Amino acid sequence: MDAKEVVGEIPARIETDTSLREEREKTDQQLAKRLATTDLAADQVVELARDRADRVLDEARQKADASSRGDDSAKESNALPAARAAEDEVLTEERAGADDRLLEKRVEQRLETTELLRLEREETDERLSTERGHSDRAVASRDDVLAMVSHDMRGILAVIATSADLLIRMPPGQAVDRTQVEARRIRRCSEQMGRLIGDLLDVVGMELGRLHVEASQQDAAQLLTETMENLHATATAHGIEMTREAPAGRVAATFDRNRILQVLTNLVGNAIKFTSAGGTVALRLTPRADVLEFTVTDTGCGIAAGDLEAIFERFSQAGYADRRGLGLGLYIARCIVDAHGGKIWAESEPGKGSAFHFTIPRINPA
Repeated sequence: MDAKEVVGEIPARIETDTSLREEREKTDQQLAKRLATTDLAADQVVELARDRADRVLDEARQKADASSRGDDSAKESNALPAARAAEDEVLTEERAGADDRLLEKRVEQRLETTELLRLEREETDERLSTERGHSDRAVASRDDVLAMVSHDMRGILAVIATSADLLIRMPPGQAVDRTQVEARRIRRCSEQMGRLIGDLLDVVGMELGRLHVEASQQDAAQLLTETMENLHATATAHGIEMTREAPAGRVAATFDRNRILQVLTNLVGNAIKFTSAGGTVALRLTPRADVLEFTVTDTGCGIAAGDLEAIFERFSQAGYADRRGLGLGLYIARCIVDAHGGKIWAESEPGKGSAFHFTIPRINPA
């Protein structure tokens, strides 16, 4: 990540944090206002209820006084005020107790609301932090890949430029063989650039959900033959033997021929890259009742157990000391196999070679 980009990203996050803080302050103010309004309305309801209760009590006492005016008992007349005073005292105490309980309830509800709000905000902050971490890793990965692509493209272009210069400076009448050599070199470089750009475009399309599988009835065994033919020259140049194992005759299944051929090419190409001269790369097709299983094994350097899942992630080789490729091939292969409704996995042990397996249904789901 360059300095310009860092400077551009930090203010954006400061703006986000400031906006989030302002929104939370507004929420706190609105919540406090709403609670105050609710408390005021509740107090008014309680006050009205108590006023009504007092009126009812006064009316009851007035009726009691009117009915007792004809009673000549002085003892009862003297006891009535004392009884009413005791009743008023009990009523006052009960109302005071009710007010205390109401206050405690309100304090308890406010504490619960504050705690709930705190937990929700902590969860939001954690999610925001996680998303920012993902974003930082994605940006770092993108920058690594851009640097790798730039390096690879520069190297390929340098070879093309060198060959072109040699052709331009070649004296008239010089042997045609040298011209053919340089032309083939330019052609190989152009193909490398085409594959590099194709992989990047494939990844962009897959990220946008634009991977289309055009399945039709095909011969799976023929795919192994084509893969052998396409990569035989490369394997021979590296001093590697290639073998093929498949049932005799046609192995019918429904799949996208070009895409599955792309998967096999990626797997075999990787096997050749990481296998030393004198080693072997083997292709095998195993038909089963509902699926076809393809296997590519090699006698190469192997893969650590902790990396067997990571190698199928996008740009998985970014940052590795041994960088032969962008780390896109296996990610693309996984997406293609997933789109067919199959699965892909690897088995390996450092120093003992690797085996890559993938399956596809014999009848591709609609």
